[in-house]
Amino acid sequence: MKKQLLCTSAIALGVAAAPAAAQDWNLDWGGFMSQHVAFGDISDNITTVLGIASPSWEGDGLDIHSTTEIIFSPSITLDNGMTFGINVQFEGENTGFAEVDETYMTISSDTFGTLDIGSENSAGYKSMVGAPGVTSMWINSPSTSAFIPYTGVDIVYSSAAGFGTPVALTALPFRQAGLSSYTEVGGNNDVQRITYYTPDFNGLTIGVSYAPQGVVNAASSFSVNKAAVLSDIFDIGINYSNSFGSTDVTLAARWGTGDTPSLLGSDFETWGIGFQVGFNNITVGGSYSENNNDEFLVTTAIGFGDSEGWSFGVTYDAAGPWSFEALTYQSDTDLVAAGVAIPGAKTEREAYRIGASRTLGPGVDWDIYVVHESRDAKGGVIGLILPGKEVEGTLLGTAINLSF
Repeated sequence: MKKQLLCTSAIALGVAAAPAAAQDWNLDWGGFMSQHVAFGDISDNITTVLGIASPSWEGDGLDIHSTTEIIFSPSITLDNGMTFGINVQFEGENTGFAEVDETYMTISSDTFGTLDIGSENSAGYKSMVGAPGVTSMWINSPSTSAFIPYTGVDIVYSSAAGFGTPVALTALPFRQAGLSSYTEVGGNNDVQRITYYTPDFNGLTIGVSYAPQGVVNAASSFSVNKAAVLSDIFDIGINYSNSFGSTDVTLAARWGTGDTPSLLGSDFETWGIGFQVGFNNITVGGSYSENNNDEFLVTTAIGFGDSEGWSFGVTYDAAGPWSFEALTYQSDTDLVAAGVAIPGAKTEREAYRIGASRTLGPGVDWDIYVVHESRDAKGGVIGLILPGKEVEGTLLGTAINLSF
């Protein structure tokens, strides 16, 4: 049955595959683990919502955070040069249940390019670049929320959990510019999609993706009412990487769109650009991204609308085992009530990181870093009942990173 499926896939690509039995599978696997220990100085403002005081956040002190993945990537290369592979990524954290992060099939060759089919990020997401870094406490991502809580506006804080207690509703949207320049349309992440990447043409690669719907963990689009969810998601990504003498240049751009289920709203879109330039052991880079969301999807209470964000940073690879960094990520996210943007209401995020990383051995690094981050939610023209919420924190941390 396995041989039949492999041959059927190859024939569909116009390739006459040789019998798989003539080759051996390469049973690759690997992964990584980062263990962070950080001391945090975290505070927020005390505000009043509809006459009810919100207690300040108490999160100071020492904390521990880990990030782990085990990645299985077996593959086989046939006599005709086509490589068929599998990529399955398991989250390794002790959350009480096993979680598969991504799972997809790859079909590739030097002349054909690469075809990915399954649960994976889009070509636009995977083509982007941003500010360089050397340590593993990412700020061009939601990673710092492991120590510094998200903030939204007080009115969407859970009264059951106690006003001032961050809950899911207050988290900035995932895979959107409010948190990272590595965006997805409407924040969809690892949904079922098909992606094609061209072969490398003198450093230039173009990728195109299509996802029937934006629901994570859906077995197929037939199990989802596409009239009620983000659907027909198209993405394109362009990446150019080359060297000119002693200078290395990487340029990237992405655009994506998806159909909205709202009769009155506009389609979701995202776009972004990024670059990195390296010379004399110094790398400079940055990025800018936007998410334009269908505000009419937010019909109750407070939600999040459009967002934009940018990164900029520099790294220095010193002689010997040490590398150094300084970078920032900053963003704005509009707040929306009942499908209408609230004038002047937004969540502003500013994050800064300086750090150093030392190579201890093959696949073993030691990081030290300082992160300062603030997230300020402003109520805009209805600030009398939505006065906003600000969380500010500074981390002094260290990490051991293992990769294999």
